[in-house]
Amino acid sequence: MYKIAIKDLDTLFSKIAAEQELILPLKKAGQYNFGVYEEGADTEGILVNKTVKSAKDAFFPQFETLYNVRKTITPADELANGEEASGTKIRTKLEVSMEDLKDKDFVVFGMRACDVKAVDVLDKVFLSDPVDNYYKARRDHGIIVALACHEPEESCFCTVFGIDPADPKADVATWVVGEDLYWKPLTDKGTALTEGVKDLFADADEQAIEEEKANIKAIMDKLPNTKLSLEGWGAGKTDEKFGSDVWAKLYNPCLGCGTCTFVCPTCQCYDIKDYTTKDGIERYRCWDSCMYSDFTLMAGGQNRTTQLQRFRQRFMHKLVYFPDRYDGMYSCVGCGRCVDKCPQSLNIVKVIKAFGKENKGGAV
Repeated sequence: MYKIAIKDLDTLFSKIAAEQELILPLKKAGQYNFGVYEEGADTEGILVNKTVKSAKDAFFPQFETLYNVRKTITPADELANGEEASGTKIRTKLEVSMEDLKDKDFVVFGMRACDVKAVDVLDKVFLSDPVDNYYKARRDHGIIVALACHEPEESCFCTVFGIDPADPKADVATWVVGEDLYWKPLTDKGTALTEGVKDLFADADEQAIEEEKANIKAIMDKLPNTKLSLEGWGAGKTDEKFGSDVWAKLYNPCLGCGTCTFVCPTCQCYDIKDYTTKDGIERYRCWDSCMYSDFTLMAGGQNRTTQLQRFRQRFMHKLVYFPDRYDGMYSCVGCGRCVDKCPQSLNIVKVIKAFGKENKGGAV
């Protein structure tokens, strides 16, 4: 266990960034989001409990090129004699080049326990057969330094899903106690990172950490959503939940804006598109949302034609379909971002509570 003064964190960031790319919460336009560290960056966001978006982009970017197709045309006067004699007028050649996979280590600093768990959810999707090589390369080279939640926010409910905000599981776990940041490597990756910056740290014992963990737990116990019951959800609940009348009572205010999906650390829907460049085609993928009317739209139409169906799909996937497929794991980590950002307050907490009232015979 080590510690470093919070006032010296920029020195730590500079040393890490000198060796590898460093991604951490940065303040831009009055908001806090993960971005690539540069000298002089505003890093006060490291102490902010919740960024607008998670660090999901570090492993599953909002936009990424997959490959390029280049077309070259050789005119008749440049053809070899053999081709010209055969009557060929021009020669067209297509060359496909894959985008390079991530091949250098990088550090994501300041992820909270909920967002670290969200990466486990993404692993289930992208590292299952067939493996997504773009994602795998980033996971192989990514080093996660997690930060315990000193003061969990009112919208947080990660403990409902078995996540401990006081004890994040990552390559390195850190805690803010007083004027110091405590640092504990947990994996081989974390130990290797620590060795490179060890000269900046002082030795520390874990007693202060135990007190901090107790304080965090005390705060969590007082938050409004930490006693949320998942009774009636999980694997094997499709028939029970899918046809419920509760969906019709809940969905109507939904705007289909997709805000919930874009701030969610576990959403993994994406679209693949091609666009024409000066000399060929570039294929890329970008985040998409099951809340959009044109999501998975094909020539034959779309299998979810109403907002009610799309609304139901999002929450059934989080709370039933994903647990069905992945041994009971929920596709929600209780970060509370949808609670904070949905303009109509149609978040996952409201859905869970609405079904809980139905189960108890109350009004939805």
